[in-house]
Amino acid sequence: MKSGNARFSASVICLWLVIAAALAEAVDNMEGNATCSERPIRQSQSLCAGEQEYVHKRKQVVLESLNSLGTNCTADSVPHIALLASGGGQRSAVGLVGTLYQMEKESLLDTLLYLGGVSGSTWSMSSLYSDPQWSANMDRAVSTLSGPGVELEQALAWLGERSKEEHFSLTDIWGVLTSAGIMKQMDLRHLSDEASRNASNPYPIYSAIEKHCFSDGPIEGKWFEVSPHEAGFTELGVFVETSLLGSKFQSGELLERKPEMDMVKLQGVLGCALAHEEIIREFIPPWLNVPGHVDGAAEEYLRVYNALDKLVALTRSTIKDPAALSDLDKLQKIVKDKVNHNDSALLESKSLEDRRSVFQQWSLELLAAVEAWSRSLEDGAFKTHVSLLTKQVLPLIMKWEWGTTANFLYQYQDSTIPPCLRSKERFHLVDAGLLINVAYPSFLGDKRDIDLIIAPEYSAGNMFETLTLARDYAAEVKKPFPEIDDKILEERDWPNDCYVFEGKEKEPTIVYMPLFNRRNCKDAEEFKAKMEEFSTFQRPFNQEKIEFVLQTAKFNMKNNKETLLREINKAALRRHKRLGRV
Repeated sequence: MKSGNARFSASVICLWLVIAAALAEAVDNMEGNATCSERPIRQSQSLCAGEQEYVHKRKQVVLESLNSLGTNCTADSVPHIALLASGGGQRSAVGLVGTLYQMEKESLLDTLLYLGGVSGSTWSMSSLYSDPQWSANMDRAVSTLSGPGVELEQALAWLGERSKEEHFSLTDIWGVLTSAGIMKQMDLRHLSDEASRNASNPYPIYSAIEKHCFSDGPIEGKWFEVSPHEAGFTELGVFVETSLLGSKFQSGELLERKPEMDMVKLQGVLGCALAHEEIIREFIPPWLNVPGHVDGAAEEYLRVYNALDKLVALTRSTIKDPAALSDLDKLQKIVKDKVNHNDSALLESKSLEDRRSVFQQWSLELLAAVEAWSRSLEDGAFKTHVSLLTKQVLPLIMKWEWGTTANFLYQYQDSTIPPCLRSKERFHLVDAGLLINVAYPSFLGDKRDIDLIIAPEYSAGNMFETLTLARDYAAEVKKPFPEIDDKILEERDWPNDCYVFEGKEKEPTIVYMPLFNRRNCKDAEEFKAKMEEFSTFQRPFNQEKIEFVLQTAKFNMKNNKETLLREINKAALRRHKRLGRV
């Protein structure tokens, strides 16, 4: 009996040891692959489990695509390929659709593991992903760009609901007018709805920056990324579930769950370059454009004018009635005439404080002119809609508040979190293009381990600037980035249609593809003219301009298919070698 008991005891002990080991392994796995929902705030430099799972499934789609293209690789050596579309307002929104359309026609679209966007390109991403099968349905995406659009009444109904919320800001106005007027749809779904989708599309990453850290904080507190699973600061590695972005937190604890922002508002957050003071210098009236005249006092005045001008232009795109369009033309003329009137004599020999007072008075007069115009309209639906819009917009223009969101890092107890993020209950998410107009930060380093970046360039600034800014950013955060020959930068005024910046070891290879280039512009003068004709801040494109940008982007992709196939093959080979299989 003693012998039997001893054997029984030994068996029980062994069983408990096995169970304990299994539990310990399970805990380790849970910690190592933390899901995006185990704790309110996840702090890690690795992917959350939801993204890992999606990427794992997507690799099977990529593998089949590569094999069909003649690139032989195995499931565990599939190259990580990301398409990172630049910002650039409607030019980039339309250009990205053209690029992806042609990639689908050339059987290249399913080679993408990720799709990353900034500013205007996030508008078309948002629109694309409203269709769970968009990768196989690019004809629909193209037709949406030329669709009938959204009526102002529908946009105002959405605004009316948002205006009741605690964090109502100019971002809401910008988001709804961009959605309705440029993307021609009101997408009321939530980004987190995509978390449970199959892997038929590349995994999307949207980018923003935190406004105050952008101005005054360390680089680690600037770049912000949003995916279907998580939202948070890329370099700090702190994230919350996307559905919790906007909920109230304190000291790392969730205090109050708030409704998740819909894609209309998210478009406003991601594409509101107007939120930054530097953008107001896009237009300065000639009488004010003299040394010493544009100071902090003048900028507030120009800010009010530029906001009014852009919002009126967007409002136009939601209206078809000729009489209403004529009324909006009158408003733009009233505002422009007021700003262009030379009042420089009133500023002579005044102190900064007195100048500020004068400009503030002029700002109020601008807004009063809008209100007077609104009251002068004939009674009817248009007057009712305009009255509602001006009632909501004008006070927000004076406050100049953008991207207001509850701060999930408020009083978070961790020394790695900079004070600009810990100290305030709210932060302000705005257009990432103000820092870098391509989402390179989210795709550098080991986290997503990218082998090849396809970078269609739709930016309005200096060509190659996104590359040099990303190179400097990578150096500051100590992440690999391919070498850029400074001689190539001399071609910025008339670039080629495709450049390859090759990664050697851990650096990704970048295929850089300017929208306007030597193949479609005969010289530097035509290149400059095209950049001006399709500038970022202008009225929404007419059908002719939409079609031109679409065809230009398609043509660029078609012309460079062989270059892309070559670099895809190289990327597959590099990953194969890194795994020690050659």
